[in-house]
Amino acid sequence: MSAHEDNHAHEAHDDHGHHHKETFVTKYIFSQDHKMIAKQYLITGTIMGVIGVLMSMMFRMQIAWPEEPNVLFEALLGKWAPEGVMDADIYLALVTIHGTIMVFFVLTAGLSGTFSNLLIPLQIGARDMASGFLNMISYWLFFLSSVIMVISLFVEAGPAAAGWTIYPPLSALPMAQGGSGMGMTLWLVSMAIFIASSLMGSLNYIVTVINLRTKGMSMTRLPLTIWAFFITAVIGVISFPVLLSAALLLIMDRSFGTSFFLSDIFIQGEVLHYQGGSPVLFEHLFWFLGHPEVYIVILPAMGLVSEIMASNSRKPIFGYRAMIASILAIAFLSTIVWGHHMFISGMNPFLGSVFTFTTLLIAIPSAVKAFNWITTLWKGNLQMNPAMLFSIGFVSTFITGGLTGIILGDSALDINVHDTYFVVAHFHLVMGISALYGMFAGIYHWYPKMFGRMLNKNLGYIHFWITAVCAYGVFFPMHFIGMAGLPRRYYTNSNFPLFDDLANVNVIITIFALVGGVVQILYLYNFFSSIFFGKKTVQNPWKSTTLEWTTPVEHMHGNWPGDIPHVYRWAYDYSKPGHDVDFVPQNIPLKEGEEELQH
Repeated sequence: MSAHEDNHAHEAHDDHGHHHKETFVTKYIFSQDHKMIAKQYLITGTIMGVIGVLMSMMFRMQIAWPEEPNVLFEALLGKWAPEGVMDADIYLALVTIHGTIMVFFVLTAGLSGTFSNLLIPLQIGARDMASGFLNMISYWLFFLSSVIMVISLFVEAGPAAAGWTIYPPLSALPMAQGGSGMGMTLWLVSMAIFIASSLMGSLNYIVTVINLRTKGMSMTRLPLTIWAFFITAVIGVISFPVLLSAALLLIMDRSFGTSFFLSDIFIQGEVLHYQGGSPVLFEHLFWFLGHPEVYIVILPAMGLVSEIMASNSRKPIFGYRAMIASILAIAFLSTIVWGHHMFISGMNPFLGSVFTFTTLLIAIPSAVKAFNWITTLWKGNLQMNPAMLFSIGFVSTFITGGLTGIILGDSALDINVHDTYFVVAHFHLVMGISALYGMFAGIYHWYPKMFGRMLNKNLGYIHFWITAVCAYGVFFPMHFIGMAGLPRRYYTNSNFPLFDDLANVNVIITIFALVGGVVQILYLYNFFSSIFFGKKTVQNPWKSTTLEWTTPVEHMHGNWPGDIPHVYRWAYDYSKPGHDVDFVPQNIPLKEGEEELQH
């Protein structure tokens, strides 16, 4: 076929740019190859994930068995757990850094950073990202911000402790508590660098998708993964600068005596000189990023799941254009719903009703996606590999977590459960667990593309089933203790006889959390051992139609030897009548009289 006719003419051109011998440093450390940068993001995100999960296991043990000495606390927390009893201050710090690490450093980086980098050039038919250098800078800024965040754990007065949302005045007054000092400053510096990294990455993804698609790859022939990464990057570019401005204003308040977020503050009876600021202004700035952020986390997972489900159902994705439309609708609506986090901040009730309306609207595109996934599975020839199981798990948690969002998105109903464990249960299911499942699905599916080897399937099954049972075991009961009124972020509830009956539920939740955390060791073993000892993969192990499976198993600069393949059809020609095999790759020309499908 035409794409491969004049290989020899191109070999000279291909080798020309890469004559220099690659050293260890240029290949593995300061690499500009998108495939290597994707692996760097994934492994850095995995390490941060281990830290984040360890923290959650620690504070879960504290809630289940408060004021009981714990050897683990003594070993890991040192002076913050005298004689093994956790200090109240460090509890809030653990919750804060856990939230920050999981939302930004694991889910944002693990999904956007890893899979946008890996798949955008491969699936659109590009040699690499628009700017390899910018891509490298983006990763190293992410790495630097991760290092600063981890360093903040070792500050003498303790890490940032204002919740991951860092509301003032706890975050704006360095003298407010131990965790408001140096730990908070490092948190802000780390986040500012993270935002710079995120913006560089996003701009790179956008330019690549718009400019570098191969011949024949129109926007309506793109796989849904690329649509999701593209729109995610657009949301990031729109909303991350707002968080940067909030962080910079907070740094001004803390270090340079301004009063953007502070007013009428008393400490031990003494009035401070801050006048005229408003902490609610910070809430608006934070949530204007904070809500789009949850879609920045979930959209790439949705894209991965759409691709994996079509491939493993052996049938086209149902409602391709409706899927694109719902991604666009979610992106637009995500920027006009931020006020639903602030219903009890003294907001005008009319404004509350406006935010309720826009929030409930966002359920429509989400439901469109859920129905389309279920319909894609319907009567398919299902291949139940670990990636497919995690994809189906994603749809399950997305629906169950999303339903409680309808309650929280209603300004009247939210008042009862605001700042209780009901909220924790809702967002962990709908963006935490769902996004994590999407990430796991993507890793199990594209691992052969990343490392040239297969993950152990049986370990994958064990990993999925125990994780799935434990995830619901943790977050399902949380809805009920939230409805009973148990507040978030309290390090112990033993002072409130009202909550004595809920102590047993907290113990059950903690046991599920510990088992679910420990089983991730199995996944880590599978991941790292398979890099070296996994079964070698064939070129197209899942018999998929998209372009990344037309590249050789051995990684090379420029992705394809010779010409880049041209595209003649959409990304979902599975089980198409008139063909001998049940998949037709995008680079196969249409037969005489064959119609191109476009759902």
